[in-house]
Amino acid sequence: MSIWYNHVRTRIRLKALVDNYRLIRTLATNPAPVIKSDAYGHGLPEAAVALFAAGARTMAAGTVGEAAVLKDTVPQAEVISLLGPLDAADYACVCERDIVAFVGSTEQLLLLEEAARLAGTTVRVALKFDTGMARLGFTVDEAAGVADTLDGLEHVRATMACSHLATADDPGQAEYAQEQGGRFARILETLHARGLDVRASLANSGAIFGHPALHHDLQRPGIALYGANPFHGTPWEAKGHGLQAAMQVSSRLVQIRTIPAGQSVSYGRTFTAPAEMRIGIVAVGYADNYSRGLSAKARMLIHGRRVPVLGRVCMQLTAVDLSHVPEAAAGDEIFLLGGAGPAAISAEELAGWWGTITYEVFCLLGQNPREYVD
Repeated sequence: MSIWYNHVRTRIRLKALVDNYRLIRTLATNPAPVIKSDAYGHGLPEAAVALFAAGARTMAAGTVGEAAVLKDTVPQAEVISLLGPLDAADYACVCERDIVAFVGSTEQLLLLEEAARLAGTTVRVALKFDTGMARLGFTVDEAAGVADTLDGLEHVRATMACSHLATADDPGQAEYAQEQGGRFARILETLHARGLDVRASLANSGAIFGHPALHHDLQRPGIALYGANPFHGTPWEAKGHGLQAAMQVSSRLVQIRTIPAGQSVSYGRTFTAPAEMRIGIVAVGYADNYSRGLSAKARMLIHGRRVPVLGRVCMQLTAVDLSHVPEAAAGDEIFLLGGAGPAAISAEELAGWWGTITYEVFCLLGQNPREYVD
């Protein structure tokens, strides 16, 4: 009998993931699912197989190593590494595994040329341009120079030109997204004028749902695939209607106790019972990536009702108020994320209590033992 190292269970509904992909395809002509960081905590191999079966033929991972795993999982798919090669092993892997690598510097192009020459092959690259993130990529003014460099290379072929939007999910900064789109359009004009037949990719989840003019040839949906609305809490929230949560996370009540008025709960005595109350101890804590920042802020769901977290989240235990759930008993399942019914806890709510974003909620809670359900 196997024993799992904790009592937290992360359930993934692959059908929801596929349904989200199909919804995205009603808006985007050629979406390439982004399943980096272990599919945002949903499981890269499982997500890749499900999405390939649903029709996705181009997919994007993060690191080159992750892209190699993706290529092993769906060999017939075109696989992109969004981070691109960072060391000698990465350069060799790109050449050996037919991975389309993002490159954003002349040094990377030259190192790939040498690696491909040694491997006796030709590699395809996606030229990464910085149009306003100030992160990775060639500058707008370097586009002509990039074309010059490629003219002198025998083993590197540019098949894509890409950039990334900084504010596509913020209606209040829609103008900045359009500014980035304008810079990207000028880059494409330069590259095309130099004879580079590159596909263009700019749109992330926010742009897919909110900026159709920025879709170009290939779109890169990420967070929306997993059911999080990129416009949650904004005037554009309705644009993301129909997305389904693919992850839910639960644990168990390990003990229930009644404490008297004046009794403090957990470390630091940050909560003191104002009257006699019934509390439950849940087998989850920050060691399970349930953040200490959720102390006295979050809610959990048990028997269809929400219960507040009391005091500080501990390493493997968290207290909740069961005063209004008299039927709760030790051993009962309690949801940290998701659950059934109208009181289900959304990733957006959990992220708000946490002081973070849904991306981090998924990536961290998805590191707990996962199981796949219908």
